[in-house]
Amino acid sequence: MKRFRTHLSVTALALALGLAGCSVGGTTPTGVSAVSSSASTTSAGTAASTASTGTAEAVSLDALAEDTHYDADDLTWEAAAEVAVTLADATSTAAGGTSSSAVKIDGDTVTITAAGTYRLSGSLSDGQVVVAAGEEDVVRIILDGADITNSTGSPFVVEGANEAIVYLADGTTNSLSDASTYADQGTDAPNAAVYSMADLTIAGPGSLTVDGNFNDGISSKDGLVLAAGNVTVDAADDGIVGKDYAVLLDGAYQVTAGDDGFKSDNEEDEGRGWVLVNGGTLNVNAGDDGIKAFNTLTIAAGTTTVEESEEGLEAQHIIMTGGTATVTANDDGVNASGGSTSSSTTAAGGMGSGMGGGMGGGEMAVGDYTVNISGGLLTINAEGDGLDSNGNASISGGTVVVNGPTNNGNGALDVNGELAVTGGTVAAAGSAGMAVSPGASSTQSGVQVTLESSVPAGTVVQIADSSGNVVAAFVTTKAAASLVFSSAAISDGQEYTIYTGGTATVSAGIGEGSLDGATEQGTVTAGDYTAAQGPGGGGGPRW
Repeated sequence: MKRFRTHLSVTALALALGLAGCSVGGTTPTGVSAVSSSASTTSAGTAASTASTGTAEAVSLDALAEDTHYDADDLTWEAAAEVAVTLADATSTAAGGTSSSAVKIDGDTVTITAAGTYRLSGSLSDGQVVVAAGEEDVVRIILDGADITNSTGSPFVVEGANEAIVYLADGTTNSLSDASTYADQGTDAPNAAVYSMADLTIAGPGSLTVDGNFNDGISSKDGLVLAAGNVTVDAADDGIVGKDYAVLLDGAYQVTAGDDGFKSDNEEDEGRGWVLVNGGTLNVNAGDDGIKAFNTLTIAAGTTTVEESEEGLEAQHIIMTGGTATVTANDDGVNASGGSTSSSTTAAGGMGSGMGGGMGGGEMAVGDYTVNISGGLLTINAEGDGLDSNGNASISGGTVVVNGPTNNGNGALDVNGELAVTGGTVAAAGSAGMAVSPGASSTQSGVQVTLESSVPAGTVVQIADSSGNVVAAFVTTKAAASLVFSSAAISDGQEYTIYTGGTATVSAGIGEGSLDGATEQGTVTAGDYTAAQGPGGGGGPRW
């Protein structure tokens, strides 16, 4: 019997991340073994595992096993116990294994009623697979070249089980496609192409295409763990949803969604509603939020790309400890909001950044919202605020590059409370009207540059010390009038000269430069931040 494990709270997650700092080998399930049809053990990992970045900061599988339903042992089974289910219109059959009597076939509906391992192959042009097992049962469904379409509802429904595992057989392609209109649209009726009322795990090295023509693509009304797989989801509404939590351990997931891309949406149970990207690759094109959590959204490893969204990453608490994340948004790129609405303090002038810059005009509440970045590479391209927290924000490691808005009504950095920078590298460029800079508790210095007028996309902006050595070069992705830069290369109180032009070799927009052909713009003093005064009144030295 699998127990219902405790939630991964903000505090517990931070502890797990800290303890996992040297646990490189246990970050993805590539060492987990499954049993092939020839009874030899084979790796359950996927080719996409090599794309994982920053795995030294990933949450260990042991920690995940305590805080989710995931258990690596569930990906191991005996080939002799498999029940072979052959799908065919009006002629589906089941044979072999001790659980064959648990397969009920009624026309083109295949119902599995007990724990076991079931290997599905073949196709149903208008059918359904239903898992209706006991609350203590673990049901493993191996998709081995299975294609299921349903014209009136969902092709794959888990009505009951302790955990359902969808395992994608090596070398196979599989597809699940639902109806554009469901016959049953009741409150508790399925509303996704892959729909589960129990904990759901997707694993295996094979491929799966999910077409959610009615509503969601993949939806679990309990916990969801994506352990492996090469999976493409196209959904009319949300792409991939886990209610209590949604975890990506490994695999390659491509999501196109009319609404949110990848999310956890439990707003009722304390400590639930969290998302963890712990490896693999995730690509999202979303009509609304790219990746969303009601509680905490953590990126610990892997490669995450939000190619299109209104708001890229959104949660009450956003944590990044490793990996690579690239976010493109029509509104805010990273947005700590929603969730709790409690207010702790009020920031006069809009941004309580101490000596740092603030957004002019009135007062803004500092709520229970946080952005905390301690590792990895985060690149943001946003038309609204780039990195936005309705509470506080901290950067202690990693690299954060923000290509912020071109309009003065938003800023590359927007923090209601304090932005504390104690390490890492930060380069935030955008308009000058709402420029925000590091606050008084920052222990790492930086410079704030406000140009007289915007420079176009592709402009090289360079920072040189008093000896003429270039300490940083930044290349704008779009028009920019301000730049906040902080790194260990900047010495507090020292004077730096700002140049535009010249040449630069950069990655994610920052790198090394040469002043040959560059034009001097003026000087700034490290740590001398000037608060913005609202639209059109950006702070910092102007040239």
